[in-house]
Amino acid sequence: MKTPLACRPHDHSRCVHSALSEADALCARQGVRLTALRRRVLELVWQSHKPLGAYDILAVLSEEDGRRAAPPTVYRALDFLLENGLVHRIASLNAFVGCNHPEHAHQGQFLICRQCHTAIELEQPAISEAIVAGARTVGFTVEGQTVEIVGLCAACREAA
Repeated sequence: MKTPLACRPHDHSRCVHSALSEADALCARQGVRLTALRRRVLELVWQSHKPLGAYDILAVLSEEDGRRAAPPTVYRALDFLLENGLVHRIASLNAFVGCNHPEHAHQGQFLICRQCHTAIELEQPAISEAIVAGARTVGFTVEGQTVEIVGLCAACREAA
């Protein structure tokens, strides 16, 4: 398996630029509006491959504006980004990461490094299919799923 981009040295500004360009195109196709605030929140989420909490975003926005941004404003922006597949929520961390594949609907599967906190998104349809099949055997209907696996990324493992 190829080492995920999040685990390799790279020009992170390209990740951000690419994510924002994809978001612009996706919103245009879907006929929804990527406001300046929504775009800025998405940009902040993509600043690293580490999950970012709503209050972390709020702190940055407040610092930039010089006035206290309201929590509901940030949560509304995050809800929009979630609904449109531009970010994923990491429930165990109550934080958000940018979606690597916003162009198509999929379930979130994440490898989360317990040391550096990098979140690596996987897209393994077999995992989602196995969950749905297992649920079906007990009469359960899956409406959504996020799989979170905690461990050590390659860089942290090599550094140890």
